[in-house]
Amino acid sequence: MGYIIELKEISFSTQNQDILRSVSYRFNEGKTTALVGPSGGGKSTVLKLTAGLLVPTGGTVYFRDKDMNMMNREQNLEFRRESGMVFQDSALWANQSLYQNLELPLRIHFPQMTKPEREKRMQEVLAEVGYKRNLLIRPSQLSMGEQKLIAFARAMLCKPHILFLDEWTESLDDQSAQRLIDLVKVHKEQQSTIIFVSHDFRIIRSLADYMVMILGGQISLTLTGEEISSDERLVRHIEKGIASNEI
Repeated sequence: MGYIIELKEISFSTQNQDILRSVSYRFNEGKTTALVGPSGGGKSTVLKLTAGLLVPTGGTVYFRDKDMNMMNREQNLEFRRESGMVFQDSALWANQSLYQNLELPLRIHFPQMTKPEREKRMQEVLAEVGYKRNLLIRPSQLSMGEQKLIAFARAMLCKPHILFLDEWTESLDDQSAQRLIDLVKVHKEQQSTIIFVSHDFRIIRSLADYMVMILGGQISLTLTGEEISSDERLVRHIEKGIASNEI
């Protein structure tokens, strides 16, 4: 397999602040890549650019050799249909019920589905993530952990084979976090392309085929999964640095 997404000389600025500078990287199809680095280093921005949720200030993001910014509506919808995104803050629609939050992706991407078919698919993903509460309430009535479960379920609804995950186990208890990690492992075994942000080295070491460190808005280090597993000293140095923001 070749690469599926390419960042080519990407820069990104907001409010006169440079977030990223000259970032270039190719994400291999069917592989899992961890984006790591200290808080504020730009890793979540890289993830959102890769997912087509931000437009770079400079440079180009390619999806299967197509400039994402030049894709037509049909191409963009196809990319969205085969992608699943979990935001760090869950990003659920606050003025919609959980049911409406979950139903919307199915309505957009599978307009031919009947209401019973949509509800069946929703119940399938909710069972997978372990959410059992009422769907007619709004996100504000949930804990942050429960919101993350709904956000993860929403990302899985369309059976994506490209996953973008930003601290997707944050705010979860150990049992719920492990359940989501196990679901991601299933996608990995199915050779989905997975790009994720995490501070948890246990997750990184168990999932990542590649690790990319973003530091000061640039890529400062890349490692393979084998290198992560074989060099305990390096891992301890990186882990300590991420925790203290001093690398």
